Amino acid sequence: RQARGYARPLLLLRRNMAPAKKIQKKKVVKKFAIDCSQPVDDGIMDAASFEKFLLDKIKVNGKVGNLADLVTVSRDKAKVIVSAETDFSKRYLKYLSKKYLKKQQLRDWLHVIANKKDSYELRYYNIHDNEADEDED
Repeated sequence: RQARGYARPLLLLRRNMAPAKKIQKKKVVKKFAIDCSQPVDDGIMDAASFEKFLLDKIKVNGKVGNLADLVTVSRDKAKVIVSAETDFSKRYLKYLSKKYLKKQQLRDWLHVIANKKDSYELRYYNIHDNEADEDED
């Protein structure tokens, strides 16, 4: 005995439907840049060591050193460029940059600022503005 006769029409509809098409995802390459020109010009930071740090620390699918062809890290003078063919967040790059600055004991003088949609910049803190405000008080 069938429950109210709904099963049979659904089966007939399923047979007459076209087969589902597989959707292929396009390869999306995300490119991010970190501009280190200010600290590199002053000689307090080395862009090559920062590039190596990123190569060593970036995780892909939960594993360190699993970059393969999915993530590439390159350097153009004082600019470090990270391009990824997989899901990669800009925020993760900021996290790693701050971790590098902490390791090099530069976190007290430099901070990571987003200057464009797809890039960060390492800048000095504006200490001069704070001193001018204190003098006025």
